[in-house]
Amino acid sequence: MNVSKENFLEAWFPRGLVRNGNDVLSAQVSVEGLCPLRIAWDKGKIISIQVIESKSALPSKFLLPRLVEPHSHIDKAFTWNKFPNLKATYEGALEVNLEEYKVRTVEDVRSRSERALNIALRSGLRAIRTHVDSFGLSGHQNLETLLELKREWESFIHLQCVALVPLEYWDTGEGRLLASRVASAGGLLGGVIAPPFDNNESFLNLLKLVQLASQLNCGIDLHIDESDRYPGYGIKKLIQVLRHTDVRVPITCSHSSSMGLLRPGELCRLADQISHYGVNVIALPLTNSWLLGRYSNKTPITRPIAPIRQLQKAGVIVAVGGDNVQDPWFPLGRLDPIELISLSMPITQLAPWYRLGLAPFTTSAAAVMGMQWDGTIGVGSPADFVVIDASSWTEALTTKTKRQILLSGKWLEKNEF
Repeated sequence: MNVSKENFLEAWFPRGLVRNGNDVLSAQVSVEGLCPLRIAWDKGKIISIQVIESKSALPSKFLLPRLVEPHSHIDKAFTWNKFPNLKATYEGALEVNLEEYKVRTVEDVRSRSERALNIALRSGLRAIRTHVDSFGLSGHQNLETLLELKREWESFIHLQCVALVPLEYWDTGEGRLLASRVASAGGLLGGVIAPPFDNNESFLNLLKLVQLASQLNCGIDLHIDESDRYPGYGIKKLIQVLRHTDVRVPITCSHSSSMGLLRPGELCRLADQISHYGVNVIALPLTNSWLLGRYSNKTPITRPIAPIRQLQKAGVIVAVGGDNVQDPWFPLGRLDPIELISLSMPITQLAPWYRLGLAPFTTSAAAVMGMQWDGTIGVGSPADFVVIDASSWTEALTTKTKRQILLSGKWLEKNEF
């Protein structure tokens, strides 16, 4: 990396991501909520934030903090070409994923995960939470590979690993050993709760998982209600569990798609309960819109998706993630946080020029991952930025422009890796 002699940038920056309002009190604010700022740094930290007053010297750059991907699967990334799910159904994805899992090697996992991390770094990500298929001996080896990469990449990208196994596995001897390993490595315990459901079995499996996680002081991130049937069943069952146990670890519900199909009154009551128990939600609109609500020879009018705004209104922290990267679950996806904002806009109707429209991709995503830096800027904040040749949200999200990455006050060179 080369260090510029002039350690400052003049760029448009979202007003809502400036920590101290006094820093931008006199700033002109565009209709899209952007301020023209001059940001200087030294030794990897911001040392000053100044408002650009002159209207004749407005910047041509667009600035965002390096962003966070709260839900991905980099262990299976780039497998679509060899294992395509041409039916594009949830059941088809599961079937093909199991086929690929049988022949997956440690070398495969390392190779595609490193490829994913390289792409993520150059796209502007500073942290990734990845779910890792961890069932059985090969699964344990896959997890260890990701934990090795976590250590190797720590200077560039913070990697969180979620061990993804059948829920009942956590109540076995092997499962408890795996849970201890995951907890010691700063990871999370994961699993899937989706149709078909067994009331008693679902409750007991969730209860035992929550109790185990609490004993180990280890967070939980569940694939829950990734379905177009039984609206909100999984989350309702989780709430029943939380009523019966004292939980002091962070719990995240990823997907929560079918919850969006509930009637308004029931949805609001459930959102209030989720908020009461401090459960976080990660919406994954791209994969869910692709897989769910499919009918033969029909274009779906209603598509299951986490009810982001209703959850936010109830006080729930909601993040938006990209999920899959060119695998049987979704043929697209490329760990590009700017593209994620753009593609999510027409599906979720989240507008980044509003605070609650931008938060799921920035501060809320950082909160869900428990990041030390929430992505807002002030004196002393990390000089970690994505710099785009644009002067508005529209240009930044729709125009293929040059992108530069500033990492701890140093420019990432193209030939670094």
